[in-house]
Amino acid sequence: MSLIINETYQSNPFWLCNGQLQTLIPGVFRKVEGVLYDRERLLLDDGDFVDLDWSRQGAQKLIILLHGLEGNSNRQYMLSAAKHFAKHGWDILSFNCRSCSEEINRNFKLYYHGETEDLRQVVDHVVDKHNYGEIVLSGYSMGGAMLSKYLSVHAGQLPAEIKCGISFSAPYDLEESIKWVEMRGNWIYNRLFRTRLKKKILLKDKQFPDRLDVSKIDDYPKWREFDAAYSAALNGFDNVDDFYYAAACKNFLHHLDTPLLIVLAKNDPIVSTTCLPMELCKRHPKIKLELTLKGGHVGFTMKGKPYNWMDIRALSFAEHLI
Repeated sequence: MSLIINETYQSNPFWLCNGQLQTLIPGVFRKVEGVLYDRERLLLDDGDFVDLDWSRQGAQKLIILLHGLEGNSNRQYMLSAAKHFAKHGWDILSFNCRSCSEEINRNFKLYYHGETEDLRQVVDHVVDKHNYGEIVLSGYSMGGAMLSKYLSVHAGQLPAEIKCGISFSAPYDLEESIKWVEMRGNWIYNRLFRTRLKKKILLKDKQFPDRLDVSKIDDYPKWREFDAAYSAALNGFDNVDDFYYAAACKNFLHHLDTPLLIVLAKNDPIVSTTCLPMELCKRHPKIKLELTLKGGHVGFTMKGKPYNWMDIRALSFAEHLI
């Protein structure tokens, strides 16, 4: 479709003067109120479960929201999108990945950036049980990569109700993104992700003794070593190279046959344009790639507004594909 430098987002408060602040401040201090969910537990084909949080208005249009790494349906960007879309006449389904709904999942398997089977089952469940005329998928960071791969690997077989996908701040090359996370100035994200994943790995060790060697869990300073020891095994891969290949949406995006909006801030501290297949995005007829000058990572604050710019941009694309 196109590559656009989108200059419509200019609304950061002056004191959020760089990508780090534009990322951290909204994530830590912003509070979105007024979203009430009804939870549905979906049993998966392998005997595990995922929790789906619904906000229904009786609409004919549904947006499925996908969170980032170690996020959930209550992250401020998820609540903000849910509130904004509900206000404009949409039903909302916020999808919690395995282990992300405040209860550890049953199976050894967790989730990762390239997981599409659970999402496929969620979408099929919605199509089978509900009568929506349009379904839109919108994801943040990992969630954006996840839905983009889903739309790509299932091209030609997707339910007719799926209208488009929307992706914000997503790493389409996980291994490349890790290089940015490991930079000295990004130590806070590095520590945050590692701490949360470590907690779950230790829980998995209690559930499934002797399948992981957790005695060395603090001995891997680099993410590649950590993923080789834990992430690959937890997600069913024989080695870390296979894991990184499957987790990189860029390897599958050429199959895409559904309109997809990809938005990335040029000052995103942990996802760079090097994490995107830029040339493919520029020439792919179904991809609309937009780079903003500001916004940080899943930030995009708007001064004095109860929503963020991602909500406005997502709604415009979901309703008009523009």
